[in-house]
Order: sequence, then C-alpha cells, then structure tokens
Amino acid sequence: MSFGKMNKSIEITQKQIVADSEGFQSETDVVVAKVRAYREGRHGSEKWANRAVFSEATDLFRFRTIPGLEISTDMRILCGVSVFEITSVENVKGRGMYVEVLAKEVEPSV
Repeated sequence: MSFGKMNKSIEITQKQIVADSEGFQSETDVVVAKVRAYREGRHGSEKWANRAVFSEATDLFRFRTIPGLEISTDMRILCGVSVFEITSVENVKGRGMYVEVLAKEVEPSV
C-alpha cells in the first residue's frame, strides 16, 4: 500500500468512563492514535458482496500497524465528522505491517 493511497487522516479512540466528584459516571472518548489511512466505502464489488454475508460493516480502513497499540473492537474511528464502530480487525497477510479494519458508521441520534 503506497503512502499516496493513505490520504485520510483518522483518529482511533477508546471509551473511558470518568466519575465526577458526586459519583456520577460519564463516558468520554480518549484519542489513542492519529494516523493516515486508506478508506474504502461499501459498494457493489465482488469483494464487498462476499463480506456482506458476514458483516454489517459500511467502510474498510487500512493503515500501518501502530507499535505498542493493539486495535480492538471496543475502539472507534473518527474520520472527518463521521464516527465508526470497529466490527472486525485483521492483520493483512499476517506480516504485521498493516491492519485492516471493517467498521460500521454510527448514525447520530436526534
């Protein structure tokens, strides 16, 4: 994957529960990494047709492995104004160079 294809700036966040002085808990997102990534939206290709059976993912993100950070399904991706919940994480070709993430876009509630 060339650096030119990784043209989206994304933030990987993790939920953190914070208790205030009165004991009430609130949930915040803490940014654990900011990276450049390749983003591919869902479309009618054969590759996405095969994935459709197994996943409700709307987007695919591919980025370089971040040393010391393990990406998991309890994290989120912020890309521009969109928020994505991670549904699947895969090491591309088992080499440990790139991570491929399938994510579902979260629709804001009104």
